[in-house]
Amino acid sequence: MQLGINLGYWGAGMDADNLAVAQEADRLGYAVCWAAEAYGSDAATVLTWVAAQTERIDVGSAIFQIPARQPAMTAMTAATLDSLSGGRFRLGLGVSGPQVSEGWYGVKFDKPLARTREYVEIVRKAMTRERLSYEGEHWTLPLPGGPGKPIRLTVHPQREHIPLYIAAIGPKNLEQTGEIADGALLIFPSAEHIEETAIRYLRAGREKAGKTLDGFDVCPTLPIAVGEDKDVPSLADTFRPYTALYVGGMGSRKQNFYNHLAQRMGYEQAAAEIQDKYLSGDKQGAAAAVPHELIDRTTLLGSVDRIADRMKAYAEAGVTTLTLSPAGFTLDERIASLRAGSDALERAGLA
Repeated sequence: MQLGINLGYWGAGMDADNLAVAQEADRLGYAVCWAAEAYGSDAATVLTWVAAQTERIDVGSAIFQIPARQPAMTAMTAATLDSLSGGRFRLGLGVSGPQVSEGWYGVKFDKPLARTREYVEIVRKAMTRERLSYEGEHWTLPLPGGPGKPIRLTVHPQREHIPLYIAAIGPKNLEQTGEIADGALLIFPSAEHIEETAIRYLRAGREKAGKTLDGFDVCPTLPIAVGEDKDVPSLADTFRPYTALYVGGMGSRKQNFYNHLAQRMGYEQAAAEIQDKYLSGDKQGAAAAVPHELIDRTTLLGSVDRIADRMKAYAEAGVTTLTLSPAGFTLDERIASLRAGSDALERAGLA
């Protein structure tokens, strides 16, 4: 199992620290550094900046939002980043959510699975550098009856095949991801539940494509906070607002993928209470309603030995790249979490 690092969003006054974290991850031998985007910093610019100031670590988009870019533009960006980084780019895609898609980008959030499938097909076709033509429900290239003509990508990517990941949560999306992608970006993964909530659907998708999970990258993201084992409850409390935001506030009452995931993990009553409180404006109450067990199972907390044991559980469950989001109010604390993750991987015998 490999380790990755997720730097999250940029522009919050910690950019210099984020770069230092990426550089330390590079020095420690982490496999990939991911950057996110929502409606603030864009991931492509951040990844270019990080790639220019690191040497070995891959850089990946987690995610490029599908409603934000035409698929041909994503192919251009992926090819350019792969070329500039010396073959170190990983392309992560996702549909975002209805509030961002429709409120920020003005793109109707409908038929996300079909749109994702077409998007991936166009991106992959464009990156083969054949002349681009496509007929689908959501995209037709070139547009009929006009001056457009099939065009070939002029940039040569460093590699013939750039790894393509999809951020997936729901069963249907997970199955399609297994079918059409090279890896899956997961969130709130529990080693105890990841088979039933994610991997079995990914496996079904691979089987549909006549493949196995061999070579497919199962890549969940987990926050990590290091301390003594007796302090695990207080360490978990630092992630209560984070968990409450996703389970309670990411999306509408009807369409919150993270809330549905918590329910599938067995936390139906808690998920409903968290959402009720969060959407009514009681964010503190929502955070207080998050069960300790839910946080502990979806983060890495405590001593290096405890974290090593959890890493073993994730590896045994089928995780191939474990992406860490290091907690800490200072750069030194985040670096310490990063080093503890590397030490734990070695102690677990997974390095």
